Amino acid sequence: MRLDKIKEIVALNNQGVFTTFRRSGAIQMSIVTVGVLAEGVGFTVSPKSAKLVNLKRSPRCSLMVSQNDWREYAVIEGCAHLLSPDVSPTEELRLTLREVYRAGSGKEHPDWDEFDQAVQKDRRSAVIIVPEHVYYGSAG
Repeated sequence: MRLDKIKEIVALNNQGVFTTFRRSGAIQMSIVTVGVLAEGVGFTVSPKSAKLVNLKRSPRCSLMVSQNDWREYAVIEGCAHLLSPDVSPTEELRLTLREVYRAGSGKEHPDWDEFDQAVQKDRRSAVIIVPEHVYYGSAG
């Protein structure tokens, strides 16, 4: 699926509103810092976050990113691919967390060893939203 418009919007504002579903079916929304990856849009989460708990139960999710002025936006609907310390190969998780950092910040980390230690200590997971449907809109 083409992510050109999402790349364009994320280049201007890498904050998004991420939606998962609670056990009751109600939505749970969070603000996340995202980056566009080859296979979708990614961000990291801490182990006790509601979004991670919800995604482990059901990977269905959506993400809205918009320009800073909210005039144009893109929504991705799909399923999340999770890479977590408990279930993912260590090296794959380490490299994916680095990739997500680069994509979200637009730069290299000044000390990758320090970064690796911090995310490992925090037991961070990577969330990659694999788009099934993407739509765009504009205000007005």
